[in-house]
Amino acid sequence: MGQCGITSSKTVLVFLNLIFWGAAGILCYVGAYVFITYDDYDHFFEDVYTLFPAVVIIAVGALLFIIGLIGCCATIRESRCGLATFVFILLLVFVTEVVVVVLGYVYRAKVENEVDRSIQKVYKTYNGTNPDAASRAIDYVQRQLHCCGIHNYSDWENTDWFKETKNQSVPLSCCRETAKSCNGSLANPSDLYAEGCEALVVKKLQEILMHVIWAALAFAAIQLLGMLCACIVLCRRSRDPAYELLITGGTYA
Repeated sequence: MGQCGITSSKTVLVFLNLIFWGAAGILCYVGAYVFITYDDYDHFFEDVYTLFPAVVIIAVGALLFIIGLIGCCATIRESRCGLATFVFILLLVFVTEVVVVVLGYVYRAKVENEVDRSIQKVYKTYNGTNPDAASRAIDYVQRQLHCCGIHNYSDWENTDWFKETKNQSVPLSCCRETAKSCNGSLANPSDLYAEGCEALVVKKLQEILMHVIWAALAFAAIQLLGMLCACIVLCRRSRDPAYELLITGGTYA
């Protein structure tokens, strides 16, 4: 009965190690996605420490490759030392992922204040030229999120760019995709996106952090199962004399 329980735990443990390899790739992808997306919105988000959860989750993904290798070798060879090391490393990674979840929630709560503080500056520096990084960022966000201005398109009237151009028009990136003849003129507000960008940028950044949080929670649960199976194998290997004799090739007297 004990041997059957150990075999089942070992089978589950080997399967979980394969999952760890797949999880490692997914975690690295999630972390890379956060970095790439952040690069598109970095002008609206000054606190670079919000990238810390993404950095940690990429590091955890890389470590899971190593954990999977150690776990497979230790399980196949039934190494007590290897399994103990496997459990210890899994515990460290589990704690790290809990930290990622906590940091993700902390930074998610800070997003709105961060964006509110920086978006005003970005819009004030808009000059409409393509080489300008801030201008490209604003045009990109307005096209991608289908928004115009900070709260709505009328915010453009308070910018230096609008006052200098004196043509009563907003950037073409404010034009709806369906408005083919749109030239950004405030005389035709129906051609412009009505929603402001601030709320949508906040929502987008919070969604990104939620990806990190859910990924960390999902794989933390898998790691708990992995630690449980490894502990079962370790405990029964230590306490079951029949199993010890089977491993060493001995017989009962």
